[in-house]
Amino acid sequence: MSVPLTQATGRRKRAVARVGFRHGTGQVTVNGRQAEDYFPSRSHRMAFMEPLRLTNTAEVYDIDVNMHGGGANGQAGALRLGIARGLVALDPELRETLKQAGFLTRDDRKKESKKYGLKKARKAPQYSKR
Repeated sequence: MSVPLTQATGRRKRAVARVGFRHGTGQVTVNGRQAEDYFPSRSHRMAFMEPLRLTNTAEVYDIDVNMHGGGANGQAGALRLGIARGLVALDPELRETLKQAGFLTRDDRKKESKKYGLKKARKAPQYSKR
């Protein structure tokens, strides 16, 4: 395997995607599997491919991804951010296009942690007067 041109990291919820770009034909490999196998949902595949479609670079780079944590939705969002950051590292002129589309903005919403004495983060046990 050749040395990657650049590497980038994307995060969303608890998911982390480390993305490496190489010159190629547009193959996306996630944890050693094809993206179609790793993300069976078409909407998730469309979400992370959107930066490549917007910049017309879908057939230019092979993308290798090391993904861990989170669920399918968070992983797709993390991969989209990682791909967008990698494209900007390769060609800084794409920054404005990706920024206007919102692909370079990190969605920092996470699950709120549980508090002691409560059932979940905010749900309290039922109050009983007697």
